[in-house]
Amino acid sequence: MEFIYDYGLFFAKTITFVAAFAVIVALIVGTAVKPKAKKGEIEIDDLSAQLTSLKDDFLENTLSKKELKTHQKQQKQLAKKEDDKTPKSKLYVIDFTGSMDAHEVDSLREEITAILLIANKEQDEVLVRLESGGGVVHGYGLTASQLQRLKDAGINLTVAIDKVAASGGYMMACVADKIIAAPFAIVGSIGVIAQIPNFNKVLKKNDVDFEQITAGEFKRTLTLFGENSEKAREKFRDEIEQTHDLFKTFVSTQRPTLDINSVATGEHWFATQAIEKGLVDSIQTSDDALLASRNERQIYKVHYKIKKGLSDKFALGMSSGLNRAGVNLISRFKSLQP
Repeated sequence: MEFIYDYGLFFAKTITFVAAFAVIVALIVGTAVKPKAKKGEIEIDDLSAQLTSLKDDFLENTLSKKELKTHQKQQKQLAKKEDDKTPKSKLYVIDFTGSMDAHEVDSLREEITAILLIANKEQDEVLVRLESGGGVVHGYGLTASQLQRLKDAGINLTVAIDKVAASGGYMMACVADKIIAAPFAIVGSIGVIAQIPNFNKVLKKNDVDFEQITAGEFKRTLTLFGENSEKAREKFRDEIEQTHDLFKTFVSTQRPTLDINSVATGEHWFATQAIEKGLVDSIQTSDDALLASRNERQIYKVHYKIKKGLSDKFALGMSSGLNRAGVNLISRFKSLQP
């Protein structure tokens, strides 16, 4: 009996080991042959259907049974007539909330590419709901170029500013055929800023030498740790002025009726002031724009969702936090003005 027991125990251990080994092999093989996950995918939301659902929900809770029945009958008759009509043109909505480094351009380029592949260039339009306090020049230069792709394809583009489109944000907005803005949206800031701390005195005080070797007279102008010369400062100022000139040229090319010298001072304004200067075309929220289009157009929201790892989510959170802090600072500063 003891022999049978020992044999059974050995047999059970062997089976367990073999089973575990088989599971590990299967996982390895499965991982090897599993297709690589897509970086992201386009998501389409039917905003027309959402608005209709919102209206129906409200009516169901406010109309009497008789009134509701009459309304539903009318809607069915209207739906039949709509089926016989030429299909509606489409309005594609893109949301862009930009951070300092404008990394959101990765999604924007995919969204615009998707629209260009399916849009009827003679009938359809695009509405970009834009929110950004600006950021790095090269990042927002690329985002503006992505919007320019729509213009180059002959698709009518409207940019809606509900909160803020300043600096690089306005660089994007000015590409549009039409700019609409909520009354207290912050617009403008057509200027360039660069700030850099210098720790050279701290290093000298603590007897720390700093060495920097470059090839090319202006490979490095101002530095964090070296002693900055007046010649380096002047060169840095020239670079900032050149960037500002490029910014002004870009804006004036997109909106030729602007008095660019009067608005490219780095100042920002509320939309009710900006419309007088020609920076925006009408005072209107993005919500009003959607409601005005719902009877004439089928409205879709286009969003490219990128799959993010843990490190990406952390970096995005930090970037978004800094960006919100910057926008809040601008808003508070503006609110204190007389």
